[in-house]
Amino acid sequence: MLSSITHFLRVGVSGCQGSSRSMATIISGNKTSKLVRERLRTEVDKMRTEVSGFRPSLLVLQVGHRDDSNLYISTKLKAAAEIGIDAKHVRLPRTATQDDVLQSILSINEDKSVHGLIVQLPLDSVNQINTELITNSVSPDKDVDGLSCINAGKLSRGDLNDCFIPCTPNGCMELIRQTGVTVGGKHAVVIGRSKIVGAPMHDLLLWKHATVTTCHSKTPDLPEQVGRADILVVGAGRAEMVRGEWIKEGAVVIDCGINHVPDETKASGKRVVGDVHFASANQRAGFITPVPGGVGPMTVAMLMQNTVQSAQRFFLWRKMSQ
Repeated sequence: MLSSITHFLRVGVSGCQGSSRSMATIISGNKTSKLVRERLRTEVDKMRTEVSGFRPSLLVLQVGHRDDSNLYISTKLKAAAEIGIDAKHVRLPRTATQDDVLQSILSINEDKSVHGLIVQLPLDSVNQINTELITNSVSPDKDVDGLSCINAGKLSRGDLNDCFIPCTPNGCMELIRQTGVTVGGKHAVVIGRSKIVGAPMHDLLLWKHATVTTCHSKTPDLPEQVGRADILVVGAGRAEMVRGEWIKEGAVVIDCGINHVPDETKASGKRVVGDVHFASANQRAGFITPVPGGVGPMTVAMLMQNTVQSAQRFFLWRKMSQ
């Protein structure tokens, strides 16, 4: 359904004065995520019609009281409510130990009424907690963030239909699909190798038959590598690092960065920018995501999609066992 309305999602901008080509087409994450949420709401309604009272269930486990985490969680809870997902927020105190967190996760793993579990990171505890251990203790069947080693391993092997895909890379792939550009046979460059964005993004592009280069802080010839990219995905965490003159003309540019830079014209004294210098990249790329309003909304939408998919698996198992 989403691919059939690609044209609606591409917001063309006016031609560049004195240039022989138009500026890049903006890939709207806001519009794409809205369509995803509408589709998910329909799927949830269908399940509730077939089994009265059935609702997908998501639980967000938080340790501590970080303000940024509270904001992210409220965004997720709001999105879930709009779709019809029963979302709960469990907060452990900053005094929680590693064993306390593990016990909470193991209890949720056993709760058949919960279809998706995410552990909000970072863990804001006064005690030392192994984040990797905590992440991997989440049942792979409920790991809707797609961050456990089981789901990451399946993704790396190409078992895309048997794992939860991390939300940001999955959202990036959806945005690429909206351009109408075929991934297969293209040269893709990913900047960044984090477990949340860069590494799974590499795997997704690879299993969609792109030739993929991953760049990072030790890559000596970054501009040259970027210049070869038909598809460029940037998740480096450095404000406006990628310059427009690096980019291959007509490339698809997906900017995962969220950075704050000083701006005296703003009431807050700062503004949000991506990892790509938008003004210059916009003059060479064929398609580009804005920041904000690009990848960010898709991350939340893909979390909701993973939760609904998990509920659908349980729903199917329930119907078969009756």
